[in-house]
Amino acid sequence: MQSNDARILRGAAIPSACVGLAGVIVGAVVAGGEGALGAGLGTVLVIAFFGAGLHVLGRIGRKWPELLLGAGFLVYTTQVVVMLLLLKFLRGATFMDGRVFGLTVLACLLVWLAAQAWTQTRIKSLYVEPAESGGTSPKPSAAESRT
Repeated sequence: MQSNDARILRGAAIPSACVGLAGVIVGAVVAGGEGALGAGLGTVLVIAFFGAGLHVLGRIGRKWPELLLGAGFLVYTTQVVVMLLLLKFLRGATFMDGRVFGLTVLACLLVWLAAQAWTQTRIKSLYVEPAESGGTSPKPSAAESRT
């Protein structure tokens, strides 16, 4: 993982974990142990899914930078669809409070996206790799040498 990727991951995961902790506390107060379990599970799912997505995008960006935009759309869409399916699947679970789970997932997801976007705008990364400075300049092409 590159240092920029690690900074983006920290910049998004830490605020999401803080919101998740607040969700666990509120869930415990409102719905008892089932609410705390639902909020904790929701927080872990959001951080795991979006952290894995960021990791996958980092690997794709290093190997195939020309595919990064399409891969970003695909990873983001897949994450949202899988989270929607998990919300539908776990909505009727009896071992946790489904409402607290869903609200915590939504809150953590929104905080993750906002924090990732904010962190991305603050990181200065090169768009173009600079040429190696080995003291040699590139040789002129045949057309340039005739002029």
